Amino acid sequence: MTADIERLDVPLPVLIAEVEATTARKKALFAAGSVAEQRHQCDPADTAFAQLSCTCSAVSTDADYPGFDAWITQQQDLNTAARRTR
Repeated sequence: MTADIERLDVPLPVLIAEVEATTARKKALFAAGSVAEQRHQCDPADTAFAQLSCTCSAVSTDADYPGFDAWITQQQDLNTAARRTR
């Protein structure tokens, strides 16, 4: 089988234009993501939320979640071991 050379041969100016368009799209996406992250970090409602009083009188204790401390320690050890083997 022979390849259709017209499909493989792209003129350099066309290739450069495609690369520049792709780069521009990536930069625009990155900029939009950066702006979205900045808006998230500068949430105007955050201070209002932080000033809300907590009226919940129930505080969980170890008796409410038996074995949780051991489980969370095990999960942390597994995560540490997984990071070391990467």
